[in-house]
Amino acid sequence: MKLKRQLADEMLEALRESSGLWIRAGSEHRFIGIWHVVVKERVFVRSWSVKEKGWYRAFLKEPNGAIQVGKQEIQIEAKRARDKKLRDAIDQAYLEKYKTPGALKYAKDLGSAKSRATTMELVVGVEKRRSTKKEKSGR
Repeated sequence: MKLKRQLADEMLEALRESSGLWIRAGSEHRFIGIWHVVVKERVFVRSWSVKEKGWYRAFLKEPNGAIQVGKQEIQIEAKRARDKKLRDAIDQAYLEKYKTPGALKYAKDLGSAKSRATTMELVVGVEKRRSTKKEKSGR
């Protein structure tokens, strides 16, 4: 049975309206608040600082994690978003969502090449890939 890979409509709406998202990368990190956007009914995040031990690098090592929406904890998988048109739409979404004078500088920085390279989609649920007999035998 395939898992539903998108958030429910009410959760997407809550994320559209909220200014931040609580996220835990991998299993070792704690929940932290980060900025996010919803584009084409999908949730995206970017790293502003790209710290060595930050959430982005943790997801590169272990893509499973969780987000908190309201009082609910939702298991997610972080997947890199590489499509240029999609990244352009995400740039615009950050500028539209975080447009106060204090936030705009950071929203613009999230459109820089460094931050664009960290774009990740948060996909609901984690599908464990099963090894085939051929893979297990090393063939």
